[in-house]
Amino acid sequence: MINALGLLKQRRFLPLFTTQFFGAFNDNLFKTSMVLFATYEIFNDPKVEANFNALATGIAILPFFLLSALAGQLADSHDKARIIRIVKTAEIAIMLLGAAGLMAAKSGHTNLGLALMLGAVLLLGTHSTFFGPIKYAILPQHLPAGDVLGGTGLVEAGTYLAILMGTVVAGWVSIEIAAGLVILIAVIGWFIGRMVPLAPREGPRLKINYNPFTASWRLIGATMHIPRLFLAICAISFFWTIGAMLIIVFPPLVKNVLSADERVASLAIAVFSVGVAIGSVVINTMLKGRISARYSPVSVIAMGGFIVLFSVLARAWTPAPAGTYYGLVQFMSQPGAVPIILTLAAIAITGGMFVVPLYAFLTTTVEKDQTARTVAANNVVNSGAMTIGSIAVIGIGSLGVTPENMLLVVAAMCLVSAWIAQRLHLACD
Repeated sequence: MINALGLLKQRRFLPLFTTQFFGAFNDNLFKTSMVLFATYEIFNDPKVEANFNALATGIAILPFFLLSALAGQLADSHDKARIIRIVKTAEIAIMLLGAAGLMAAKSGHTNLGLALMLGAVLLLGTHSTFFGPIKYAILPQHLPAGDVLGGTGLVEAGTYLAILMGTVVAGWVSIEIAAGLVILIAVIGWFIGRMVPLAPREGPRLKINYNPFTASWRLIGATMHIPRLFLAICAISFFWTIGAMLIIVFPPLVKNVLSADERVASLAIAVFSVGVAIGSVVINTMLKGRISARYSPVSVIAMGGFIVLFSVLARAWTPAPAGTYYGLVQFMSQPGAVPIILTLAAIAITGGMFVVPLYAFLTTTVEKDQTARTVAANNVVNSGAMTIGSIAVIGIGSLGVTPENMLLVVAAMCLVSAWIAQRLHLACD
């Protein structure tokens, strides 16, 4: 078996990896710039900040719920590389809209800026909906069976490293620079996307169902009756519900509990992202290319334990004087800063170890001409679960639950994920 990192030297994998890397970078550069600007410059109420983050998350998820079935059908019935080129062309137009929103908000046209930015978030969700099934489904088509887990792990690691970079850059550059960068990166992604090798349709031609509701229902019904797919999708959905809640809670928690500025908020999200990337590589090494859920239950239980520890550390934190925020250097000089960062990294590493093998299940359990629809079915269920998580944050927050207490709810959800993963392990390993 080719060493997983060796895939980065091959044209059958490198352009796809680079395309999705730049796409994830750009997506998170824009979204993080928007969220940090809204949190620190527009709103001044913890509940409003959390609600805006939840609204943005829900808007981004909506296209996955409505359009994943169509995206999966198109990916399984057309050349996947051609769809990538169409999607990357659309990204340029979306980023022009998003950049206009950032500049409008910066210039004082707050309502117009927020409307344009949220519109761009909706379109970015649509962009990701059509690209998501392809980046996993194309792997069994381009790679030998023994390299699929390694390729999946690299895609996951690359995605989260891109999220890391996009998040860090968003915390350090001005809104004006961010607006220019998102357009530039979209153009670069367009050129690289054209280098992805052709991946023509395999299997019989499909009759496309364009009704989003019946298509989604039939897609889920055609997938979820397979026991290992049902369990894998349920486990992944719980993971992304947990992830959605964490990402929503982090910026208000950093601002109002840790009393730190947007660069520290950027660091917190970035540490989470790079941790998942590390976990993706670690689990691939531990499993030696074998697709197995053996380590998933203990990984997510450990994740829950670290979330509880993070909540405890947040409660013990000494905030900055009223009306001020710690800068990055000031924050890192505080006695509890290093334990908080290390605990956050541990949450992410164990999360990556949990979820990567589950994605490999999706692309290797079914025939190659059904992989995109399988991933799309997973996306539909995931998006529904994440939407519930976003609504839960708003609902729980309206009851007066603080961010550090919200973490305990998230930790309890890890136990459910562990139970599902254990059932998958027993059924398949």
